[in-house]
Amino acid sequence: MNQQSTTGGGAVVAALEDERVRHVFGLIGSAGMEVFDALHEHPSIRFIGVRDERTGTHMADGYARASGGAGVFLAGQNGPGATNTVTGLAQARAAYSPLVVLAGSLSSEHVYRDAFQEVDQQSLFLPVTKRCWTLTRAARIGETIRDAFRTALAPRRGPVAVNLPRDLLAASVAASPSRASAGSPIDMAPVGNPEVIARAVELLRGAHRPLILAGGGIKTGLGSEATLRLAERLGAPVAASPGHGDAVPCTHRLYAGQVGPRGNAVASKLAREADVILALGTRLGFNTTFYTYDHLNPDAKIIQVEIEPTAISRFFPVALGILGDAARIANQLAAALPTDGAGAAAVWTTRFVDERRRMLAERDAAAERGGEPIQPATLFGALRAVAPANAMYTMDAGTLCLQATDQLNYAVPPALFTPLDFGLVGFSYACGLGVKLACPTRPVISLMGDGGFGMTMSEIGTAVAHGINTVCVVMNNGCWGAEKAYQRDFFGGRYIGADVPNPPYDRVAELFGAAGFRVDRASQLRDALSAAIHAGRPAIVDVAVDPDALYSFRRDSFKHRDTNAGVGS
Repeated sequence: MNQQSTTGGGAVVAALEDERVRHVFGLIGSAGMEVFDALHEHPSIRFIGVRDERTGTHMADGYARASGGAGVFLAGQNGPGATNTVTGLAQARAAYSPLVVLAGSLSSEHVYRDAFQEVDQQSLFLPVTKRCWTLTRAARIGETIRDAFRTALAPRRGPVAVNLPRDLLAASVAASPSRASAGSPIDMAPVGNPEVIARAVELLRGAHRPLILAGGGIKTGLGSEATLRLAERLGAPVAASPGHGDAVPCTHRLYAGQVGPRGNAVASKLAREADVILALGTRLGFNTTFYTYDHLNPDAKIIQVEIEPTAISRFFPVALGILGDAARIANQLAAALPTDGAGAAAVWTTRFVDERRRMLAERDAAAERGGEPIQPATLFGALRAVAPANAMYTMDAGTLCLQATDQLNYAVPPALFTPLDFGLVGFSYACGLGVKLACPTRPVISLMGDGGFGMTMSEIGTAVAHGINTVCVVMNNGCWGAEKAYQRDFFGGRYIGADVPNPPYDRVAELFGAAGFRVDRASQLRDALSAAIHAGRPAIVDVAVDPDALYSFRRDSFKHRDTNAGVGS
């Protein structure tokens, strides 16, 4: 190769450099060796080698959500290396996370010949991405990767995949001049039509019981300040859709927490009683509503703001739909409202503030009561007490993490990262490693059940190797908690496959070179959590949680087995 040419692998890395990529997560494999070689000692791109492609995609997903840019994962091996990324891509698609997967692919001459590790990666990725490309010419590598980033970052965001045949990565490619990033200089966030904004203001000013319901669009658009400014001018509480409890800071007096079947009682009551609901950047989807009016006032006038046109009025009829970026439209609405505060909503808002204050006091009292075995509420109270105000949290799916999402403090958005609608177990720890790399100065605390952590604990090695100092709290109840709760509540306690024998995870952590802490009594919680947060290296806290502290969240799925179980009750 001369100075005017490079390999296809070198062209991939040059394109990543043009996109201002700073971290690439990946697992080496022979199909992608040219790319890995081009990354060797790269001056501005740090390679994070992982233990499994699935967890690597979760790291890139967390990195994307926390940084606001795209996360990159490099699957070096065709076939199994590609198939292992599918779960992570499906997770990112459900979360509208801009993930770019670069997958080593079969040599062009071996396609359709039942070659070693052959699988149709184009068809494999299509259902779990916004778009998938398979390269046919090495000269188009840079162009295709630019297109991939643009697609991932364009509204509505989501994951993409590019298949890189190994022969094209080895080919000689003319070096191209550096180009500006395809995503960052382009403003793609639309604003609302002024006439429609005026109609929304009229509805909001006439409300006696207004509620702002903030969703993922506010987080993605960094719309926290705009939403609070709107709330203050309207005098309205701000609730959040599940998984987006950090849409605005929890320290604000108008913050209500999360609504719906997985939210808190006060916020959910607001949604059932509001006469006007301003849904900012939320689809009003399953986790918020279970698609029923059990968690929304059926007589409320809904103003729905969404960047995706098909989401408006999809599940619930709306009084007004506004197509555009939720953060920008919140700014438009705030600017159009008078500055005199609550007005007609004063009584409603004052009552809410009092009810939330009482709920938080009761929550803290329940945590202080403690007792043995350790209750989830006691653990969550200890985290509220010792975690720094700027802490970021990642959650898994499962009964214990679902109980946690509304119980922790999210004071500095963004601060909460969950599997959202994909409900994935085994997501949180790996996601937290990506979040930490995106926000290295902020503490990152990952909550997991023991089952999910057992799936992904090999990534302790990644954390230690790369100095990614997160804290993982393993809520160890020795079972698959959600399923055991269903077997207890709806199947007569006929348990099968529900119990999980575990090693001592604190000792596993130490064997990897991380800090390990064991908590068997409530009195040990605060000291252990504080020590883990200040350990200066990756830390695992293995907490023995009451195995009977289980809750059946999806009671609606089993109402045919229990005539007393209402939808979402």
